[in-house]
Amino acid sequence: MSDVKIAAELRTEFGKGAARRLRRADKVPAVLYGHGTDPIHLSLPGHDTMMAMKTANVLITLDIQDHGNELALPKHVQRDPLKGFIEHVDLLLVKRGEKVVVDVPVTLVGDAAPGTMVSLESTTVAIEAEATHLPEHIEVSVEGLEEGSMIHAKDLTLAPGSTLAADEELLIVNITATPTEADLEAEAPAEEGAEVEEAAASEGEEAAASEES
Repeated sequence: MSDVKIAAELRTEFGKGAARRLRRADKVPAVLYGHGTDPIHLSLPGHDTMMAMKTANVLITLDIQDHGNELALPKHVQRDPLKGFIEHVDLLLVKRGEKVVVDVPVTLVGDAAPGTMVSLESTTVAIEAEATHLPEHIEVSVEGLEEGSMIHAKDLTLAPGSTLAADEELLIVNITATPTEADLEAEAPAEEGAEVEEAAASEGEEAAASEES
């Protein structure tokens, strides 16, 4: 798994104004918590943080000014909905050898049988593993799978030291037949009919409400 080191500073100013000033200085407000300790409010370098967060479940060594080093995992990354830059990060304090539960991305490899369509029903799977040995992804092969094939969480091959934390019956991959043009044409009128019925029902409700009033 990825392990990066980020220099951090203790943060003494709080509130929206202070957060905006940090972002203008290309820094990211963050909070480190866990193990029953008081939360530590930090500011992180913007570019280093952005690069680190490109990897799921990245293990971060925080070199905190006047505090020492701490190991952490990102638990929640808040981004600007329009521009995508990182607005705030919640970091979970971890220790070497400690086991944690995280959501790991699922990666598909291979090609299913001709005439089939592969649906990835769950893009991540919850596993439990040591904080310092978290897999970056779980590889799932769909090579040669026929229509009707399904892969559940219990069918996944996990990295050594990892155990499944999700429901065993969680559907990960579903293999169906590729829709034909006839199938698509048959679905279109049905959808249009449903829309007409909904519109008619809505008009009827509005008329009834008007009469009551």
